[in-house]
Amino acid sequence: MTIKHTTFAVALMLSACATSALTTMEDDYLAWPVYNGDDLELKVDATGTHFTLWSPEAEAVKVLLYDSDLNTPATDTLTMHRSTQGTWRADVPEQLYGKFYTFTVTVNGRELAETPGIWAKATGTNGLRTAIIDLDSTDPDGWSTDRGPKLDNITDAVIYEVHHRDFSMHPSSGIVHKGKFLAMTEPSTTNPDGLSTGIDHLKELGVTHVHILPSYDYNSVDESNLAANQYNWGYDPFNYNTPEGSYSTDPANPAARIREMKEMVKALHDAGIGVVMDVVYNHTANNDDSNFSLTAPGYFYRHRADGSYSDASACGNETASEREMMRNFIVNSVKYWADEYHIDGFRFDLMAIHDTETMNRVAAELKKINPSIFVYGEGWTAGDSPLPVERRALKENVDKMKGIAVFSDDIRDAVKGHYSNAADRGFATGKPGNEETVKIGIVASTAHPQVDYSKGNNSKFAYAGAPTQIINYVSCHDDLTLTDKLAASMPGSTEAERQRAARLAQTIVFTSQGTPFMFAGEEVFRDKKGVHNSYKSPDDINAIDWTLKSANKEQYDYYRNLIRLRREHPAFRMTTAEDIARNIVFDDITAPNVVSYSIRNNANGDVWKEIKIVFNGSTVPFTAKIPSADWTVIARDGSLNPDGLGTSKGGTIVVEPTSALILARTK
Repeated sequence: MTIKHTTFAVALMLSACATSALTTMEDDYLAWPVYNGDDLELKVDATGTHFTLWSPEAEAVKVLLYDSDLNTPATDTLTMHRSTQGTWRADVPEQLYGKFYTFTVTVNGRELAETPGIWAKATGTNGLRTAIIDLDSTDPDGWSTDRGPKLDNITDAVIYEVHHRDFSMHPSSGIVHKGKFLAMTEPSTTNPDGLSTGIDHLKELGVTHVHILPSYDYNSVDESNLAANQYNWGYDPFNYNTPEGSYSTDPANPAARIREMKEMVKALHDAGIGVVMDVVYNHTANNDDSNFSLTAPGYFYRHRADGSYSDASACGNETASEREMMRNFIVNSVKYWADEYHIDGFRFDLMAIHDTETMNRVAAELKKINPSIFVYGEGWTAGDSPLPVERRALKENVDKMKGIAVFSDDIRDAVKGHYSNAADRGFATGKPGNEETVKIGIVASTAHPQVDYSKGNNSKFAYAGAPTQIINYVSCHDDLTLTDKLAASMPGSTEAERQRAARLAQTIVFTSQGTPFMFAGEEVFRDKKGVHNSYKSPDDINAIDWTLKSANKEQYDYYRNLIRLRREHPAFRMTTAEDIARNIVFDDITAPNVVSYSIRNNANGDVWKEIKIVFNGSTVPFTAKIPSADWTVIARDGSLNPDGLGTSKGGTIVVEPTSALILARTK
């Protein structure tokens, strides 16, 4: 893999700084001054250009000015002077628009490498130098009135996770700006059979929000060599507050990446679709030569007792959100994206590396900017951390974070089989013993009198205080796609049988309480050729083949109708645990791989008085006993239509293997 930057030797840095802040105790870090100003690290106004860097332990700081983004000598060097609250300052009476700059910090008599700083908001190629530009000049037409969709509750969202390249790179996409921000701005794109792709496909499918994999400036793709067609998911942050240049048409032009990302956001907003940004504040791509380390060595990371980096991210380091300046950075960074780029939601990678106080502040500050904004994340770490368990933003601690949602690994593993074992089956693929965990998913991990958490596979207590705290899913960019998982766990099955299992799996997700989340391309039965971890696999593994929309039209129509069903019926979108406990009643079923229940009382203001749902994940038919009433059949035997497939008077109804039965009555 080609990376943008090389790494200092950890041993060199540790030995050079043995008596410095890198090896101070936590109490010493807490004693470092905190700066709350809004002018880090660049401000241009009528009086000129002003540089402010927070680096309390520095002995000297300089600003190097450049005429271009790469491979040119500095045209001037400014000596910064020590100021208040750990900051250093330098001022120039001119507005230096069009220039680039870096900082150098001297610690323990050694001048560290150049850094664009941690607050670079515009950069050139590979993010090595910060650009001084007028951000207002990057706003597309109509930006001042641009707004995302209004959302009363996160449970009203239907989230579609996608990678920029996956979405548009395949030749069948019909998209011109393949792999770029602009790919999602192109209307009327089609596959070879004339079926919609791109943004028109998203509108047609009916999702409310696109969750886009990391779009900030990350480390692993060389922006100076785009012809190499390098691929990466982007979970290796370099500059947190500027867009990734490889997704722009001109990485060397600092304004291009900013303007084109804003154009993408506006196009999606104009289509009625919100934008969720995937953020990775829990670790950085580099250790000693990260922008954090080159600015204030040691402070922004957690360390072990021997001075080495702690590593709950399994990526070499973990950041220290409990320290006030790291907390301020995270909070102010997401506020910047929400304000400057009109981002509608944030997904936090390995969120449990952060502390609950930081996450609560994130949610509270974002709601001040946009009441419809929402935040969710992975409620786990990838390794142990010095942060005490009770302070971590774990899924088990989600009730300490009222404005935050977490992914439900309960429903994920129960429905399709364990994520780490390709051959393991789940409820939807005929494995008994997952019934109670499916019920946990249905009630969004809230307390329910008919759900026995002692029988849960992953969780043994009701950890969510409300369904607004749960994200339901069966697959995402991580691990096998649902298509590949079904192929691995159902050997000897036909594609039709696997598609049937996928329909059942997603029907469980989309009719459960909480917020549904799906992986892009699942609706056309997209696969990744069995690759488990495709973070740097080429486009022929990751790109969505849009001819599948033609080949799997029935599958696509099922997904589209399933999304429509959820969006049209608020009974699937309750917002309190009390409503769920009152309105959902489970039937006493002893048959393996069957869950049967009702949603009653015109739940959440639904026009349907009662919805009857039976999931049969077994390989044999199940005979359900349905109360006598005038029922409309919404789903049966692998088909679904929110307007109805027919009617029933109740009585005994056969629920075919690997399928859902959904009935509704209005009186």
